[in-house]
This record gives sequence, C-alpha cells and structure tokens, in this order.
Amino acid sequence: MKFSPTPIAATLAALAFSTSVLAQSASQERSALNVDIDISLILEGVYYNQIDEGNASPAGFGGGHDDHDHGHGGHDHGFDDGFNMGHSELALQARLGDFMDGTLLIGFDDSDFDVEEAYLTTRSLPAGLQVKAGKFLSDIGYINSKHGHDWDFVDRPMVNEYLFGEHGLQDTGVQVNWLAPTASYTRLGVELLQGDQDNTVSQFNDELPVSESSGPRMMTAFAKFGPDLGAQHAAQYGLSAGYVNQYGRLDDHGHHAHGLEGDAWFAGLDAVYKYDAGKSYGHGNWKLASEYVYMRRDLTEYVEHAHDDHSHWDKRDNHSERQDGLYLEAVYGIAPRWEVGLRAEALGLTNDVVGSHPTAVNSLKTSYRQSAQLTFRPIEPVFLRAQLSRNDFAADGHDDDHEHDHNPGRGLEFMLQLNVALGAHGAHSF
Repeated sequence: MKFSPTPIAATLAALAFSTSVLAQSASQERSALNVDIDISLILEGVYYNQIDEGNASPAGFGGGHDDHDHGHGGHDHGFDDGFNMGHSELALQARLGDFMDGTLLIGFDDSDFDVEEAYLTTRSLPAGLQVKAGKFLSDIGYINSKHGHDWDFVDRPMVNEYLFGEHGLQDTGVQVNWLAPTASYTRLGVELLQGDQDNTVSQFNDELPVSESSGPRMMTAFAKFGPDLGAQHAAQYGLSAGYVNQYGRLDDHGHHAHGLEGDAWFAGLDAVYKYDAGKSYGHGNWKLASEYVYMRRDLTEYVEHAHDDHSHWDKRDNHSERQDGLYLEAVYGIAPRWEVGLRAEALGLTNDVVGSHPTAVNSLKTSYRQSAQLTFRPIEPVFLRAQLSRNDFAADGHDDDHEHDHNPGRGLEFMLQLNVALGAHGAHSF
C-alpha cells in the first residue's frame, strides 16, 4: 500500500492555521484589554495675608464655614497668615482598551488626605450613552466638576461653596449621560447619589428624632448645550436641578435643642463664552462665565425638652427656607502667558432661613465678594497667581448699625498661589 502524505499535511496545515488564528485572536483580545496607566501630581502652595478682618461667614451660611475657609476641590483650608501648603492632588487614570476608563484622585495637604474621586467610566456603549459609577464630582452647573487647578481664581465661587459645601457636590453614585447626535454639542445626564455628604444640601444629623432614610437619597439632572459659533468663538449653556429626600440639622443650646428635618431641591443656570484671538500663549483671549443657583428646603421643626434623667421631642411647625447666589467672572489675556481676571459674587439675594428664640423664618441680608487676579504661566503646567478679594459678608444678627462708619462685615485678603502639574495630565474640560 502506497503511503500518501497529502491528508496528513492537510490536517497539520489546518491545525497550524487554526492555532495561529486562535493565538492571533487571543493576542488581539489581550491588546484590546491592555491597561494604560497615567500618573500625575499637582502641587500647590499659597501665601495668605488677611489685611482687614471682616465677618467670618455670610449671613445664613455659618454652618461649617467658620473662619476664612477656602474650598479647594474637596478640602477645607483655613489658611494661616503667611505660607501654607495648599491643596495638592495625586491622580491615577487608567484605560482598559476601548471598554472603560478608571480614575483615582487623592487630595492632600499638610494635615490630611482624602479620596476625592474614584470612579469607572464606560467607553463603548451604543447610541452616545455613557455610564459613570463610583465617587465623583457632580456635573451640575459649570464650576462644580472642576478641580482647583482648573479654576480661574484661587478660591471656589461662594454660591458653589456655601450651597454645596467645601467639596462642591461630591458624592457616591451612578451617572448616566447621553451625547446627542446633533450638529451642536448637546449632552443630557442624570445622577443617582447616596446623599450622605456633610454639606448644606444633603446633611443629616443622626441625633434628630427621625430615622435616617436609606440611600440613595439624591437625584440630579443636567443639560449642556454648545452652539457652533465658528473657529474663534465658543459658548456653552447649562441647566441643572436636584432633589434630596431627606435633610436635617440640629442646633444644640445645651439645655435643649432645635431640630429641622425635611427635603430640599435646587435649580441652576450657567453660561460660558470664550474668544480665541489666535495669538500666542493666550494673548487676547477672553473668557466670561456666570452661574446662578436657587435652593429651597421644606422643613418640620422639632424641639427637645430635657429633664433630669430623660428628654423628649415635640413636633412643631413647618417652615420653608430659600437661598440663592450667583457669580460673574471675566478673564482676559493681556500678553503672552499673562492674564487678568475680575469676579463679582452675591450670596443670599434670597436669604430666608429659620432661626430660633423665637422660631421664625428670618429674611437675612445679602453678602458680596469682589476679586481681582493676575496670573502668569511660564510654561503650560505651571502658573503663579496673585489675588486680592474684598469680602462684604452680612451679619446673622442685627449688627447693621456700625459705629464711626465702619462696617465690620468687610474684609480684605491677599493670596499668592503657585500651582505645578507634574506627569501626564488630561485635557481641561470646556
């Protein structure tokens, strides 16, 4: 019998081909799931000088804002006169092929550190959908989702700091957003958040005589629209809103306490315009940004009556609190690598807050702040910024009759900020 190698050769060839295909497929899968990690470090130092001392906090917004604190992307910095370590960040960003991104951002200063953001973001969902899950800064408004090195001033605008806390609105949850297939940029999103952050919109004191509801307790929604204005002009307009189903705070007087518990909602508008002069290093560029937020809290009052060995709570009246705030800022490139900025702010244009003894809704006065800054950027990831701010904070009490024409609410402060970004750093958002 004659031996023929053809069937064996064909079999071996087929086996080799299938093995090659499988190996190539596995290699492609490993390549698709290859993880690329970028690490960046942002270091900040601030020189602070309180030239004139004014009221420590705006009327109606005293809780959690004692001293001259400045929100820097998730930390409360009560600067001492002189040199201070500002808010620094260590960021790790990883991409798992075309499947998802992961972000971890740790903020720190000379006394503590905090996980500011830790989330995953999908990259390949159909129809323009994207999901973000973890701990993150909410995309409501304009300034809220930006970290300190992306701001145009040393400190966060008051409306964001005092309505949402030193962190801004930062929470754990899920965001779903949709990029519409339109000629103009249109992005819609909703967020479901735990709602247990210690800030003015979702705070809850567990000593209240009401059980804390289970999370998630907060829902937000936002819409952003950017028309096509040509090569030199750009704009973005935004709407945002949110609802938290439980809010509660406690005012303890020692012998008794007043508690307020209920729900809260807010709504906001924001607008940004940018002009690119086409010159080198930002010379001639313009930027205008403004934001307004209104917040309402519908609350039930509880009063504690303490006795020798026990205490009890009485449920009293219902009250509604209303507060708002806005800012308008402008930045102009006066020369290559040099820019100047002006910002005007008002907090509590509507400022109806529940007070005790007697319990009533008090209409408090508006607080104001004006700031001017000068920034120099020797190279792109480094900037040196000088800022002068005049604070005119209204008092919570009846301190409006000032002797010798002196207003104790007015303060003046100077800050000099150095911010350096090291390592890979993603592009800034609009």
